[in-house]
Amino acid sequence: MNKEVILQDLGLKDYKETWDYQEQIFKEILDIKIKNRREDAQLVTPNHFLFVEHPHVYTLGKSGDMSNLLVDEKQLKEKNATFYKINRGGDITYHGPGQIVGYPILDLDNFFTDIHKYLRFLEEMVILTLAEYGLKAERSKGETGVWLDVGTPFSRKICALGVRASRWVTMHGFALNVNANLGYFDLMIPCGIKDKAVTSLNVEIGQKEVSMEEVKEKLLKHFAILFEAEFTR
Repeated sequence: MNKEVILQDLGLKDYKETWDYQEQIFKEILDIKIKNRREDAQLVTPNHFLFVEHPHVYTLGKSGDMSNLLVDEKQLKEKNATFYKINRGGDITYHGPGQIVGYPILDLDNFFTDIHKYLRFLEEMVILTLAEYGLKAERSKGETGVWLDVGTPFSRKICALGVRASRWVTMHGFALNVNANLGYFDLMIPCGIKDKAVTSLNVEIGQKEVSMEEVKEKLLKHFAILFEAEFTR
């Protein structure tokens, strides 16, 4: 079981380019697993973790409803935003500058073969990170992601989750609002859930800007503990 995770920070990168890169890594890991099974080989499968920030983009998951995007193509162009239908679970999501997007591309055979546990661990990583900023974040029953003030009229989402898995290899991941422009969330029904607000870390702690690098380091620290993983750069 290889618990080493190759870490890459891609900086600001186009969504489609990043998606293609994810697919390439995903396929490489799957090919190794297929070879191992067919040839009774024992090749080690790598694990990857990509950090990225995307230019303004809306993505719709496999089970998503197109009507949850509230603008047309012309309005998207006016907002300098793009749109893609993609192969993860979940509904509609926005990515943009000021948001930390993380794509763990893991062979869960190296960790544990339980997708539910995997999702809960990603949520826990974010919950523990936000606790370091004095926020009590939590899960909301029946809704993926990480929320604040669950069960109150002020419930709001701070982190979205959506993954794909095949043969226990994962891709896609999480999007944590750190210094996000929340106005872009008004152009959609976030994750298809009406009457739920969205927030960002800088808003919650009353800071103009929070260090993205600091948040990333905290996320990695908690990921490493939860997954008993070791990062290599």
